Amino acid sequence: MTANLLLAVTAGILVAAGVYLLLERSLTRILLGVLLISNGVNMLFLVAAGKPGAPPIIGISDEPPSDPLPQAMVLTAIVITMAVAAFVLTLAYRSFQLD
Repeated sequence: MTANLLLAVTAGILVAAGVYLLLERSLTRILLGVLLISNGVNMLFLVAAGKPGAPPIIGISDEPPSDPLPQAMVLTAIVITMAVAAFVLTLAYRSFQLD
């Protein structure tokens, strides 16, 4: 139970630091804020998924298999974060060219 609490607190700290950086004016700090928020939310997804279960092979274990949905959601969130990071980097580069 303490590991889940520690991970939840760490995720909260990541999201709080990300929000703080997101409110700055610099595009690089905004990018870092988006990345921190994304990592915090991904950690919360995995904490909310519960304890790991058995492998999804029938007949190996009596306990129920782990739920693959949170892992799929985290993988999708990682891809979306990469796209948002590329977009913000493009905005920062264009801003640098104009100034």
